[in-house]
Amino acid sequence: MSSNIKLQRICQHCGSEFTAKTTVTQYCGDKCAKRAYKARQKVAKIETSDKQTKAIKNKPIEDLRAKEYLSIANACQLLGLSRWTLWRAIKKRELTAAKIGRSTLIKRSDIDKLFELQHLPQASKEPIEITFCPDNCYTLSEVQRLYSISDKALYDVIKRNNIPKYKQGIFAYVPKAAIDCILNPQA
Repeated sequence: MSSNIKLQRICQHCGSEFTAKTTVTQYCGDKCAKRAYKARQKVAKIETSDKQTKAIKNKPIEDLRAKEYLSIANACQLLGLSRWTLWRAIKKRELTAAKIGRSTLIKRSDIDKLFELQHLPQASKEPIEITFCPDNCYTLSEVQRLYSISDKALYDVIKRNNIPKYKQGIFAYVPKAAIDCILNPQA
């Protein structure tokens, strides 16, 4: 049974237009069909190689997940943290560790508990409004002139003592009582 159908198609490999005699023809000729087959085989081979590479890369991490006790280096690799971050957590007693000889071991369940117990502090829903009156405040330039203090020193004093600063327009105000208490203790 022969077909007299002639359809204009575009080759899926080379992109050229050709006349097809059947409705399922995808390639312009045998040469393009063979090249497309080889390209598919090449892509499949690359995908299997990539899967094997990923499996090899992930194997050490999977092995670490199976261990009950981890060294500092292994815990760093598993968590993606630096050594110093883990040591800080140990010193703050957020994480318990045992020293055996020269090596320090951390229990895997302690690491899991660390993540279970930590809750992020929730911000208060309503911000606290602090009202201030410019009559009870100094501008920063007034404080510098009055106490003969440099800009940097004043900034450090304000930051160290957690003195609130209020901005209004181009001026920054600080409470007189707080500044007088710190910079002029005799008064």
